[in-house]
Amino acid sequence: MIGYVTIGVNDMARAEAFYGALLAEIGGKQLMGMDRIKFYGNGQGAMLAICIPYDEGAQHCGNGNMFAIDAGDEDTVQKLYAKALELGAADDGAPGERVPGAFYGAYVRDLDGNKLCFYKMSMG
Repeated sequence: MIGYVTIGVNDMARAEAFYGALLAEIGGKQLMGMDRIKFYGNGQGAMLAICIPYDEGAQHCGNGNMFAIDAGDEDTVQKLYAKALELGAADDGAPGERVPGAFYGAYVRDLDGNKLCFYKMSMG
């Protein structure tokens, strides 16, 4: 259903270092890219792209926008959260159960202020 989402960044080299190291924790890598946009994934399903805005203006975070990355299990949620903080992200909600028995997540703001969620969801 979703092919890819883009996250606006102000400094491509800094964002590449952050997302390259962070997504490597779950088998992600840069799959393709051009000067102003880089696509990350694992070769299956949706991709996450980082980009300098097309109009070359400053990147702005959308109010209410968030990018959720399926970590698969609680240990990986904690691992991604810790890695993001190590790479300079800001805490926006420590790992924990948000919906008992159904949703475990952690939240950070990347180097440009974009909100990310690492989660494990159990349906039913």
